[in-house]
Amino acid sequence: MSDSEKSEIINNALEAGPTIPFPNFSKLFKTWLEVLCTISEENRHDMFSNYIKHIINSPQKIIAFNLDGILGIFLSMESSNQNTISISVQNVVKDLDDDSKRKLLLVVPENARKSIGF
Repeated sequence: MSDSEKSEIINNALEAGPTIPFPNFSKLFKTWLEVLCTISEENRHDMFSNYIKHIINSPQKIIAFNLDGILGIFLSMESSNQNTISISVQNVVKDLDDDSKRKLLLVVPENARKSIGF
């Protein structure tokens, strides 16, 4: 996909996510995370990097989500999948410039940062 197509899909997902009833969203989100665990680290890095860039640029979009519920979904996954996701997110965060890291840390709850390891 082109960068503009990726951006449109991510924007749509970030806008639609909070409007989906949480029981339905949680199933979709957990399935998405499990699928991400089956693809290459390079593709996971690309996916998380794109989402995190959008969140940094439009933090109000992530604030509308049930972040405690999302963390609960992550914590309900098998530990090997949690580790896979955590490593990918940590690598993306390491690649961010200091200002972007600061902005991200402002919108991600501390318990989520600790669970993911950044």
